[in-house]
Amino acid sequence: MAERDEDGAVVERGPGAAYTAFVLMEELLDKLKLLSYEEEVLRRHNVRPLSRHYFALPTNPGEQFFVFCTLAAWLITKAGHHFEQPQEYDDPNAIISKILSELRSFGRPVDFPPSKLKAGYGEQACYVLDCLAEEALKYSGFSWKRPVYPTDELEEEEITEDDMELTLNKLEEDVVEEESDNEEDFIDLNVLKAQTYRSDVKDSTKQEEILQSTTDAAEWNLEVERVLPQLKVTVRTDNKDWRIHVDQMHQHKDGIESSLKETRGYLDKFLNEINRTLEKINSREKYINNQLEHLIQEYRSAQALLSEAKEKYQEGSGGVTERIRVLSEITEVLEKVKQETEEKGSSMTDGTPLVRIKQALTKLKQETIQMDIQIGVMEHTLLQSKLKEKSNMTRDMNETMIPEATIGAY
Repeated sequence: MAERDEDGAVVERGPGAAYTAFVLMEELLDKLKLLSYEEEVLRRHNVRPLSRHYFALPTNPGEQFFVFCTLAAWLITKAGHHFEQPQEYDDPNAIISKILSELRSFGRPVDFPPSKLKAGYGEQACYVLDCLAEEALKYSGFSWKRPVYPTDELEEEEITEDDMELTLNKLEEDVVEEESDNEEDFIDLNVLKAQTYRSDVKDSTKQEEILQSTTDAAEWNLEVERVLPQLKVTVRTDNKDWRIHVDQMHQHKDGIESSLKETRGYLDKFLNEINRTLEKINSREKYINNQLEHLIQEYRSAQALLSEAKEKYQEGSGGVTERIRVLSEITEVLEKVKQETEEKGSSMTDGTPLVRIKQALTKLKQETIQMDIQIGVMEHTLLQSKLKEKSNMTRDMNETMIPEATIGAY
């Protein structure tokens, strides 16, 4: 997430940008405590208290995302906007988009993708919650004040500072005393040399006085072996002594100078050889250029001719392509004409239409014959029905006439 200054311009992130999430989380925790989130959020949703780095480090992404959503919803409602409490089965993308839209409505910039908030931890999550907490504090009328320090603590601090000064002075005195003691412990070699010289002089005078030795050589050797370890002067070298470091520096300097002389000679030889080879290469290059100058000119002329030939070829190929295009169009038209002629020829030589006509005529004849038969049958039935009606009518008339005649006879 890019950092911004007061004017809104993007500021380059420094090497400490990896720890901004921890700083934001600590500030967020203080703001949540000011908003009394422990009573309104933790107890209501049965959530454990948040640690100082809860949203800065990944511990349990599912739980962290749930706590993030609940805190964001609670802070938005505390800031004066209506926001429904998210449930477990809601779409995470929809919840994140709603939270970011509310954050934008407060005028806060959002310059990171919404997918960064799915994990429920990180710098982006701390940033969103911190901005919402600030808006909630503004809405509640909270304002930061300068801290008031008690006076008693200042006096105690002054006393401790005086004690520290006293202890420092004591330490300096102890260090000086230790240095003086160490100087006394060191053996003065010059004094030791003077003492040995005096003892040697005394021994020489004694030897001049004593002309004959009465001591046994074996006893003398035994005494020498016994006293010899005590006569050795051992000066312990301290690795922290500056004199040893100076000697080492001089030794290293001498070694560097000696090795530098040898390497300088080798380097000078290499330089001379490289210069010689470069001169040889330059001379041979000039000789080759002089020898191959006419060939180079021929090559250049051939290259010019080749470029001209390429230009002519391109021009000719352009005309050929145009003619090929015209030829393709003509062939297409020719194929269409061939297809039309073939269709017409096939239709002229094909006898299937005549066969179909004959079949249709035969069907019509058969149908007309059947219709004639049906018409004859119908006419016959009609004639029979008419004859029956006439016979019935005559019979009825005769029956009506007979009773009238009988009545007239009586």
